Amino acid sequence: MVKIIKTRLRIEPPDQHESSDLTYVNSCFTAANANLLKLSPQGKKESAMKSRFSFIRIFFISLIGLILCLPELEVSASTNAAGKSEWSGRQDTWHGYQRNHFQIEDRKCYVVIPEKVASGTPWVWRARFPDFHYEMDVELLKQGFHIAYLDVADLFGSPRAISYGNQFYDELTKKHGFQKKVALEGVSRGGLFIYNWAIANPEKVSCIYADTPVCDFKSWPGGKGASEGSESRWQACLKAYGMTEAEALAYKGNPVDRIQVIAEARIPVLHIISENDQVVPPAENTRLMFSRVPEQFRKDNFKIISVKTGTEKSKGHHFTHPHPGQVVSFIRENTLKKDVKHTSD
Repeated sequence: MVKIIKTRLRIEPPDQHESSDLTYVNSCFTAANANLLKLSPQGKKESAMKSRFSFIRIFFISLIGLILCLPELEVSASTNAAGKSEWSGRQDTWHGYQRNHFQIEDRKCYVVIPEKVASGTPWVWRARFPDFHYEMDVELLKQGFHIAYLDVADLFGSPRAISYGNQFYDELTKKHGFQKKVALEGVSRGGLFIYNWAIANPEKVSCIYADTPVCDFKSWPGGKGASEGSESRWQACLKAYGMTEAEALAYKGNPVDRIQVIAEARIPVLHIISENDQVVPPAENTRLMFSRVPEQFRKDNFKIISVKTGTEKSKGHHFTHPHPGQVVSFIRENTLKKDVKHTSD
């Protein structure tokens, strides 16, 4: 009925452009009231009917006024929602692009904004050393990706780090409208975080790119194999996980132990490694982990870019990236076409 009244208000007045809808409605009710009183032969009935009709007129005028205001209310609500999603906090630039800083609890975060956002608002989530081999991220910015970073380096992919990661993901997807499937990038110890977060949230990951990643904390920082490790960081790792050394050595929750979750989710994976890396030896990390992937998943979804030697100064851990374009293509192909809906949203 309300819809019919509103439609008639827009169609019937002969001079609608010269008078408001509410003025016209009021005149209609006034005329109807006068006509009705003429038809009534009894004074008391006329008075009662006039009072009743006045009440009805006030009710309908108020109702129609509210209806006419709805577009303005909707615009206001939309504007407020957009205002809440705007970035706050310190701003600077990263390789010529606007970077917005914020925090998740006590953790520093930032997002780098492309000049023109690609359809679907795709993004890359970088874990650790965001300025190392950055050329792929700069190219992805040119192609409309956001680049996001959460500093949880001292937590070594522990459950606490994953909790921060979940909050970070919700902040960007729910508040800022980022694509629900994210491309994960992890460098060195960042491998522990991206894999543990992906294993906990496989439906939210479009692909994984890892650069000389740590896949088992016993290798680094533990130094329990070929790697010399780092005693101070090993103690920090034990503290982050709340474990004794004996518990850590018996722990079966490292990425090398749970890679089948990634395989079964059919998440595409690309690693780059240095064959003479003495800090994060491939045999204890990437190659060991890939060897545990069931054969039916390994061929298409698990690939390696192999660099023969890294720099002597870095003990083989650092090198010039030979194929940044391959990484860009890998992330584009596996992210731009993918998204996911959450039943809880």
